[in-house]
Amino acid sequence: MTHPSHVTTIAVDAMGGDFAPGAVLEGVEAALTADPSLRVLLVGSADTVEPFAAAHEHCEPVATTQIIEMGEHPAAAVRSKTDSSIVVGCRLVKEGRADGFFSAGSTGAVMAAATLVIGRIKGVQRPAFATVLPTAGAPCVLLDVGANADCKPEYLAQFAKMGASYATAALGIREPRIGLLNIGEEPGKGSQLAQDAYDLLSGTTGFAGNIEGRDIPAGTVDVVVTDGFTGNVVLKLMEGMSKHLLGEFKAALMSSPVNKVAAAVLKPSLGALRDKLDPDLHGAAPLLGIDGLALIGHGSSGPRAIASALRVGAVAVRAGLVSSIAASLGREGA
Repeated sequence: MTHPSHVTTIAVDAMGGDFAPGAVLEGVEAALTADPSLRVLLVGSADTVEPFAAAHEHCEPVATTQIIEMGEHPAAAVRSKTDSSIVVGCRLVKEGRADGFFSAGSTGAVMAAATLVIGRIKGVQRPAFATVLPTAGAPCVLLDVGANADCKPEYLAQFAKMGASYATAALGIREPRIGLLNIGEEPGKGSQLAQDAYDLLSGTTGFAGNIEGRDIPAGTVDVVVTDGFTGNVVLKLMEGMSKHLLGEFKAALMSSPVNKVAAAVLKPSLGALRDKLDPDLHGAAPLLGIDGLALIGHGSSGPRAIASALRVGAVAVRAGLVSSIAASLGREGA
């Protein structure tokens, strides 16, 4: 097999997600078509990955015999199912055969496998899931969105640095502004966690102070830092509200003949708005702090989300995300 020089290799879990393997294969095909410098190691059952790889020049099959189901205990499944698509995908990153790994399977299993198999960057206390949110201006990075429900102030201080590195790598923001999510802007506001985290973050480059929930869609900062419980609530609320508002807007435009005429005129602008608010645009949430790239997608990821995830992963690899995070924490490059 031949492939272009300077390729970026992403291992992909063909068996993960509600619509796997069909949606995964469609997404991989779209990503390979869009990026000739992308190579995929497709991980999963032989009857799924081998025929697809045989028909796509820049795809190599990695056959496995086990699958970690969504309902299994993550750490136990990772330890017992060493030939599962998730564990093998992470092992490919650890061994240097892949630059990153993507799965739309069990979030807990991906996190456990990435931590246990790939390992953390030296000095990282807790890895964090980051996601990109639409705002009135440029998109922003929100973390943690679910990896750590309970946090210490020191974790949030590290999240800020890791999030800033991701904002630079994925969004091209050279000097990201960092905000600590709180119930008020004053330094003394909020829980003890928020107050202590504020003190630690005060010396961090780019720290803009506390922000409130309403500041996120306004695009006040480029990186929003919070604990995993709060971040996950914010993420799901914003996704649900965007979907609800778009639905209400569509219903209003279809409510009368006159409105339908207006809808036809506004169709291009409405399409652009829908795309801006679509969470599939950014495809996956990277687990920052791991000594290699690991990305997790929604269980309901369709082909577009999976193709976007591979695009985002390739961008992060080419921007040297892992080394950038290590450097931001004052460590040797990973």
